[in-house]
Amino acid sequence: MSTNASKKAFQEAQELIPGGVNSPVRAFKSVGGTPIFISEGQGAYLTDVDGNKYVDFVQSWGPLIFGHRDEGIEAAVIEAVKHGLSFGAPTEAETELAKLVVSFFDSIDKVRFVSSGTEAVMSAIRLARGFTHRDDIVKFTGCYHGHSDALLVEAGSGAVTFGNPSSPGVPADFTKHTLLAEYNNIESVKKCFADSNDIACVIIEPIAGNMGFVPADKEFLLELRKLCDDNGTLLIFDEVMSGFRATLNGAESITGVIPDMLTLGKVIGGGMPVGAFGARAEIMAELSPDGPVYQAGTLSGNPVAMAAGFASLSKLKQNARVMAVLETRAKRLVSGMSSAAAEQGITMQTDVRGSMFGFFFNEKPVKNFADAVKSDAGLYAAFHAGMLSEGFYFACSLYETGFISTAITDEMIEQTINAASKVFKAIKNG
Repeated sequence: MSTNASKKAFQEAQELIPGGVNSPVRAFKSVGGTPIFISEGQGAYLTDVDGNKYVDFVQSWGPLIFGHRDEGIEAAVIEAVKHGLSFGAPTEAETELAKLVVSFFDSIDKVRFVSSGTEAVMSAIRLARGFTHRDDIVKFTGCYHGHSDALLVEAGSGAVTFGNPSSPGVPADFTKHTLLAEYNNIESVKKCFADSNDIACVIIEPIAGNMGFVPADKEFLLELRKLCDDNGTLLIFDEVMSGFRATLNGAESITGVIPDMLTLGKVIGGGMPVGAFGARAEIMAELSPDGPVYQAGTLSGNPVAMAAGFASLSKLKQNARVMAVLETRAKRLVSGMSSAAAEQGITMQTDVRGSMFGFFFNEKPVKNFADAVKSDAGLYAAFHAGMLSEGFYFACSLYETGFISTAITDEMIEQTINAASKVFKAIKNG
């Protein structure tokens, strides 16, 4: 397999774009090698600039639940473009998509669209602070909520600490109101509440996808809900990644835990840049122009993005049974790969929710980020390179999640398992 054109493209990109990429994870730094530059996506496949084809288990990091260039979504985008790319004024398309999004969730009465997941979370936290008149927030180590200043923090030496910036350019003063807890550890959250009586919100990925794939335990979320209620604190579910991927009706539908606020993205844009945050009417009433909490965006509710999102969610609602099919395929994939690894004496930890899947090369189950970092990064890098050479595109970081699209067939799943078996044998034999 030749990747010379990708190597040349990467060299040129590095001269003009920091690191040669517009999002760090694309740089292949954690898996080694040169990133593959894509020329086209069609159905289940990506084609790179060298003409190599790959079965795509990344799906643009989640949005493409119907695969690349779904006919209905593509047609909706083309029709919208015919009427204009952007207006900076209200359109009926915004209301139609809002109505559709709200219909899936018991937790939200109103929703506001933005242009990214980062923007959605940033705005939701501002609204939570404005609603509660409090300053502090709690987040969990290993959960990623975008790159806004207050959320770029890392844990200290204790189970919980006030956050220190994890990126240059973020003043310590910006993160001093961010407290950190350990995922799936309710005692660490209680410690946060003991340290502060000024906590506006707790934000969590109920189905984490950015420390690898790690769903929260139901019992943990139930205790978290009670702790928030007891302290007058809002609970935010960040489902930018898991929304409409793990389940059609959100984590609330499979855990029984109803959040106060919800952030969404990915699938609701059908491949176009979109984010959203929503809550019950009482909370959303504090948002401008109705209330004093300011938030705005020139391209929020972009008509082309709204058309793509409406087509994507409408198709999902009309074909809800497809979620069970995707989950079955995801389970077959990880169980097959796990068996192939075991034949070579390699231990894998796997999990699935809906069309999302994850795996770790780890001797023990992964419940939090501390567990995740004990996984074998070198083995993942070797697996990634081997699968890429076999024509299968997995996330270029062991701390990401995989996705099944409707374009990925049972036959492709079996082909992937067979390729994984070949790769594991090659790794074992050196």
